Amino acid sequence: MPSPPGVLRIGNASGFYGDRFDALREMLTGGPLDVLTGDYLAELTMLILGRDRLKNPDAGYAKTFLRQLEEGLGLAHERGVRIVTNAGGLNPAGLAAAVRALAERVSVPVRVAHVEGDDLLARGGWGDGVLTANAYLGGAGIAACLRAGADVVVTGRVTDAALVTGPAAAHFGWDLTGPEGPSDRDRPGDLDALAGAVVAGHVLECGTQATGGNYSFFTRHDIRRPGFPLAEIHADGSAVITKHDGTGGVVDVGTVTAQLLYETGGARYAGPDVTARLDTVRLDQDGPDRVRICGVRGEPPPPDLKVGLNRLGGLRNEIVFVLTGLDIDAKARLVRGQVEDALAGRRPAEVRWELARTDRPDADTEETASALLRLVVRDSDPEVVGRAVSGAAVELALGSYPGFHVTAPPGKGVPYGVFEAAYVDASEVAHTAVLPDGRRVAVPTPLRTTALEPVLAPPLPEPLPAGLPTRRAPLGLVVGARSGDKGGDANVGVWARSEDGWRWLAHELTTDRFRELIQESRELTVVRHLLPRLRAVNFTVEGLLGEGVAAQARFDPQAKALGEWLRARHADIPEVLL
Repeated sequence: MPSPPGVLRIGNASGFYGDRFDALREMLTGGPLDVLTGDYLAELTMLILGRDRLKNPDAGYAKTFLRQLEEGLGLAHERGVRIVTNAGGLNPAGLAAAVRALAERVSVPVRVAHVEGDDLLARGGWGDGVLTANAYLGGAGIAACLRAGADVVVTGRVTDAALVTGPAAAHFGWDLTGPEGPSDRDRPGDLDALAGAVVAGHVLECGTQATGGNYSFFTRHDIRRPGFPLAEIHADGSAVITKHDGTGGVVDVGTVTAQLLYETGGARYAGPDVTARLDTVRLDQDGPDRVRICGVRGEPPPPDLKVGLNRLGGLRNEIVFVLTGLDIDAKARLVRGQVEDALAGRRPAEVRWELARTDRPDADTEETASALLRLVVRDSDPEVVGRAVSGAAVELALGSYPGFHVTAPPGKGVPYGVFEAAYVDASEVAHTAVLPDGRRVAVPTPLRTTALEPVLAPPLPEPLPAGLPTRRAPLGLVVGARSGDKGGDANVGVWARSEDGWRWLAHELTTDRFRELIQESRELTVVRHLLPRLRAVNFTVEGLLGEGVAAQARFDPQAKALGEWLRARHADIPEVLL
C-alpha cells in the first residue's frame, strides 16, 4: 500500500551494531514503507571498526548489514522501499561494492550509492594513537544520492538524524544549504521542516527505545518484543511516530518523550543540517500507538562539524573478588591491602577499587550472601597490567580472607579506547556523494550558519501550594527518566507525567538536589536544562564517564541505568502526586 499523498514513511531497523537481526525483514514485511534506515554506529562501534581496519584494510564496515540484506534486498526491491544506512562505518565505498556484488549474486537489480568525506584520519594532527577521526556529516549527501535514483545509500559517519533528514529533503525538495541574508526568520528556507525531521530522526535512531524498550514505566505495557518505529513525515516537517500494526510494544507521549531526552542537552540540538529547538517541540497522542510531533522551530546550523576521535588509551585488566558472609568490609580491607603490597614494586598507572554490597543478611543462597570487590588497573605496559596483577591475585588464593575466590581466572591486559570530540570548519570537509553511475558530486556546506549560544532559561512554573502533605517515596513513582552517554559526559533526562508533577519536579530537582541524590556527581559540573513543553529537566554530568565507554571507567560505563538509579532515590513527594 503506498503512503498517503504528502506523507513519507521512514522506518528504522537497527539502533546499534548488534541489534535484532530479523528487524530488517520485519519492517519490510510488516506494513507500508517508503524508506528503511539502519543506524549501526556509535562511539564504541567506531573504535571496534578501527581495530578491524588495522587487521584488514578492506574491513571497517558493519558486516551484519550485508547478511541482513541477503534476503532483505529482494524484499525491498519488490516493495519499492529504499534503504539508507550508516553501516559503511570507516569504509562506505567497500560496503557499497559488497552490496553491488550481493545484488548481482541474488539477481536483484538495485542502484547503489554511497557518501564519503567524513574520514579525516589522513588529515593528521589528532595526536598519538588515534585510530579513527570522523566528522559527523548531515543529510545532504544522502539526499543527492536519492535524487540521482539510488535504491540503497551507504554512508560512513553521519549524524543519526541525517538518515531521516536526507530522505525527507530529497522527497519534499527541502533546501539543505539554507538562505543567504541577514534574517533566518524572514527567509527561513526549510529550517523548520528540517528541524522537525531531525526530531523525528532522533526518535527513530535508537529503534525500539521509541516503542517501549528501556522505558521507565515498562510494567504497564507488554514490551517482550517491541516493534521497531516508523515516522510518517509531512512536507512541513511535522511527523507522526508509530509502528507497524500487530507488532509489540507501545508508542505514546511517554515513550517518545523518553527518547527525545536521550543523549541530548539543552534547548538547542545542533547538527550539520540545522539546529533544532527542542523547547518548541509539541507532542500529542494522535490515536493508539501514534504520537504527533509538531511546532518544531529550526535555526541555521553551527559553522563547525564535530569530529569523533577514537584512540587506544592503553591496556586494562579487571579482577572481581567474591566476599561472602560476615565481615565483608574487613575482608575487603584485607585483600585490598595484600594486593596493594604486592603491586608496590610495579604499580599500574591507574588502580581503582569498588566494593558492591550485593550481599544480604541471613541469605538463602550463597550468591545473595556475597558482595563483589572489583579491581580495575590501567597502564601502557602489558606486563604491569597482566602478569603482575594476575600473579598478585592468584598467589593470595590460600592466604587471604576466608572463602577467597574470584568470578573468573585473572588474565592478560586488554586494550581499551578513549573517545574525544574535536571540531573543524564545515567548509574544510570534502562531503561527497558518489552516485549510482559512479559520478562524484561535491556536497555544498550551508550558506548560513550561526554559532551556538545557550538559550535563556525559561521561567519556572508556579510551584504547588505550600504545606501539602508529603510522603517519603521513590522519585520513580511520579517521574520517568532516561540516561546515556556522550563521550565522557552523562545525560539524564527526567520528565513528569502530569502538569502538577511538572510544577513539583521543576522546583524539587535542582542541580544541588541532583548532586545530593547522585553522589558520584558531587565534585563534577552538573548542568540543568528546562524543557517545559516536554515537562522535563535534562541534566548533563560532565566527566562522570571518564574518557568514554571504551575506557570502562565505571560500573555502568554508558550511564544507561543512571536515570533508574535516580528514580529509585527517595524524596518527600506531595501525596496528591502519588
